[in-house]
Amino acid sequence: MKRVIARLDIKGPNVVKGIHLEGLRVVGSPATLARRYYEEGADELFYQDVVASLFGRSNLLHIVTATAEAGIFIPITVGGGLRTIADIEAALRAGADKVAINTAAVANPGFISEAARRFGSSTIVVAIEAIKDGDDYFAYTDNGRETTGLEVVSWAREAESRGAGEIVITSVDREGTGQGFDLELTRAIADVVNVPVIAHGGAGTTDHIVRVLRDTAAEGAAVASVLHYAARTHETARDTLDASESGNRAFLHTGVRFKEFGDVHLPDIKRSLTQAGVDTREAFAA
Repeated sequence: MKRVIARLDIKGPNVVKGIHLEGLRVVGSPATLARRYYEEGADELFYQDVVASLFGRSNLLHIVTATAEAGIFIPITVGGGLRTIADIEAALRAGADKVAINTAAVANPGFISEAARRFGSSTIVVAIEAIKDGDDYFAYTDNGRETTGLEVVSWAREAESRGAGEIVITSVDREGTGQGFDLELTRAIADVVNVPVIAHGGAGTTDHIVRVLRDTAAEGAAVASVLHYAARTHETARDTLDASESGNRAFLHTGVRFKEFGDVHLPDIKRSLTQAGVDTREAFAA
């Protein structure tokens, strides 16, 4: 069964979004958006602390705990700043079901094996941030800022061999653009590994999500901008923001419409997937 995963990038106490993982703007509160996406039928939530790797720490745990205690009964994945076994233990104790690692895995691939032995492969997700260079894709860390020199297909295979139970592949080139998923990149990974692959980066319309789940072997699509900008048309996307955290909050009050993104909601996505013959869980809301 294919999954639609609501991804919430977190900076401090707020949900933020940018383009190519840069230029972050505040788009809402985690509690409000998590509740909304859960009630609309998201299959999972993916919280990513987008500044944790830069500063060597994560501020997500209280957000994860609040989500888990709020009666949101879908799996939660947490990523960003998880560098040690103790970090993973803390995330799982806070309420996460899975953890996503990138920088720490690149720095020490043995960390994948150690984490998988300790917590089980199904708990360990390896996140790969990919940028195309010529005919090849290479893995990056720190929100696409730091090159690793690793070719993504080889790195995905190694991550699987070391015990990763899932791979999330982000197209940095497409992320936040609304131009559609990089199907070539998705196929390159999903066709060579035997663990679930989640595509992320580029969703701007319902059709983009249908295409990546129907036309590739990806088992899930992680979506962010297309949901957040649709939610901005509702007052729930504007409430309870923490003004003490730096970030471009003025964006919320501009009334700007983004032509790259359709007015897409999770029930629309689920209906379109079903109509396209993609096996997926039914949405909650009409």
